[in-house]
Amino acid sequence: MRQAAPPAASEAYLADTGRVLVYVKLVFKFDLKDPLSLVDWRRCVAEIYADIRRAPSASLEIAWQDWRAARNDLLKNHPQSPLDFDQRSVFRGLPYYAYDPDWRVTGTFEIEATGVSNEIDLGADGRIQLTRVGSVRFIIKQIEAALSAFWIEGYGGGLFLPFRDMTNGEATFGGGRYLYDTIKGADLGVNGAEVNVDFNFSYNPSCAYNPRWICPLSPAENTLAFAVTAGERYRAD
Repeated sequence: MRQAAPPAASEAYLADTGRVLVYVKLVFKFDLKDPLSLVDWRRCVAEIYADIRRAPSASLEIAWQDWRAARNDLLKNHPQSPLDFDQRSVFRGLPYYAYDPDWRVTGTFEIEATGVSNEIDLGADGRIQLTRVGSVRFIIKQIEAALSAFWIEGYGGGLFLPFRDMTNGEATFGGGRYLYDTIKGADLGVNGAEVNVDFNFSYNPSCAYNPRWICPLSPAENTLAFAVTAGERYRAD
């Protein structure tokens, strides 16, 4: 699952597991002396997304603005921020595309009876198993599309819905972005088989901000054949 010869700690690389890419570089294990700050981080994220789910359609742009402000505050000030001290000292906020309601649709979840599992090595954080549990199908900008949905195995588990698109490596992070990561509280809302797919709320994994993190990235099968000009960018123009 990793390259045969890992690079030096100062080098970054992408290890292809066959289905899921893992961004690898220098890794720092979570400080067990401060577990409550992680609890607080996840609580904050869960509350942010609860506000999004409660927002009426007419107020979603306001909810998006609040989400942006809350994320900026977490990255700037929270002890669990993926940014290191030097990055926080100069941090002025994350770049985003302008809000566009046309990038929000309702998708349909189709269960896959026999899910394929992949084990991902996250270095000091251990190993996780991702199981393909189905697909989310939707029509956006008059284009039919589908994304594989994964379940992160383990106690409690969680839905994981990453994607790539034609902006990756230029306007957005090369490893793709996340729509759902419910273990971390990122949950835009589901209702039965209906799944809220809102690319305005797509965001970068932690390894996009600092190479000390290892993240499960979007598999090739979740590459959309069009540019998603919504959500978080990798750098401002």
